[in-house]
Amino acid sequence: MEGASILVVEDEKEIRELVALHLAKEGFRVQTAGSGEQAQALLVQNTPSLVVLDILLPGIDGLSLCRQLKTDPRTRGVAVILLTAKGEETDIVAGLTVGADDYIAKPFSPRVLVARVKAVLRRASRQPTAEPETDDSQCIAVHDLKIHVGRHEVLVAGEPAELTATEFRILHFLARRPGWVFSRQQILDGLYGDSCVVTERAVDVQIVGLRKKLGMAGSYIQTVRGVGYRFKP
Repeated sequence: MEGASILVVEDEKEIRELVALHLAKEGFRVQTAGSGEQAQALLVQNTPSLVVLDILLPGIDGLSLCRQLKTDPRTRGVAVILLTAKGEETDIVAGLTVGADDYIAKPFSPRVLVARVKAVLRRASRQPTAEPETDDSQCIAVHDLKIHVGRHEVLVAGEPAELTATEFRILHFLARRPGWVFSRQQILDGLYGDSCVVTERAVDVQIVGLRKKLGMAGSYIQTVRGVGYRFKP
């Protein structure tokens, strides 16, 4: 984790420099950008481990940039923390829907920001690395779904399903234990630990999007009224 590269994208110079200063003190290699366009140019030159990204940016906004990062195979594995003054639940859900890994509302404590960055990088480092194409040891096959963790790939009846990082983690979390019922809080804890500000309502929104992308296989994710969700056994 120490020495990991981080890109800070923030249009307010004072905040940008503050974030960069505290991250550099912790040994991270930091680059900064004042706009989405500038961030795109830097991303072409170098792929960071994590992006601290403001939503309200001039030109390309943070949500659009996050969506681009998470849909491009070259940058899909880059972690994203949204840093913004927009702290309403709908904004949190919107950020997670496009694939953000965490969300911090302004005003913020630099110590909390650094702790969140380290927590997200720890989670990313625990993600399994890709296996050779002939190795199915990381593949979960349930019904007509195949979930390959190393390749971050989901196949539905042989056809790929394009999921965000959060949707993929929820599907993998549930599919590992078919029949087990998990509350929304248990799902959040399993995905993020206790360092995330995500609300339980955000889980419902993610499930809706996940079911839609899985098509008929979306019915495998079952709602247990008054409790939470389970994957069809």
